[in-house]
Amino acid sequence: MSGTSAALQPPAGAVKPVRHPDAPAPGELLGAHYEHCFGCGGGQSHGLHLEARAGEGVTVTAEFVVQAAHQGAPGLAHGGVLATALDETLGSLNWLLRTIAVTGRLETDFARPVPVGTTLHLEAEVTAVAGRKIYSTATGRIGGPSGPVAVRADALFVEVDVKHFVEHGRQAEIDAAMSDPDQVRRTRAFEVNP
Repeated sequence: MSGTSAALQPPAGAVKPVRHPDAPAPGELLGAHYEHCFGCGGGQSHGLHLEARAGEGVTVTAEFVVQAAHQGAPGLAHGGVLATALDETLGSLNWLLRTIAVTGRLETDFARPVPVGTTLHLEAEVTAVAGRKIYSTATGRIGGPSGPVAVRADALFVEVDVKHFVEHGRQAEIDAAMSDPDQVRRTRAFEVNP
């Protein structure tokens, strides 16, 4: 993205990302990282219900359909919802690195309006890794992979330990997540990351 801030430029010592050998196979649906996530979970009636798939290398693709509940201006997607879709897609890249990371910075460009009823096709890739910092980029296109670009983003994710969520989350939600066998399985999958 042109005009990207210095904070989103990988440092000189950054390395090319490497797909973890245990990462989901290309084409595999990644699934929700948490049932009540607004971006990818099925437990939010007005959520994006974004579905991401592993791509080649360290890339993912995702889609979501803009619903009436996602509008800002009449008949058009709210910019914050579009930024959320980009953030969710970018966050899905961490499945391929087998690391837990949170958004540190997200810069978004809005190229064109996205009408309600539109399927937004998103593509994202990790461009560099420097220590705990993961640099990535994403593009959202209207209607499919060759459709017109509607939104773009560059992001910096920061690797964290599971304790990050335990220390900062609400106890009721943490307890519910840790009593969900699927959530525990997904969390443990990342604990074996070398």
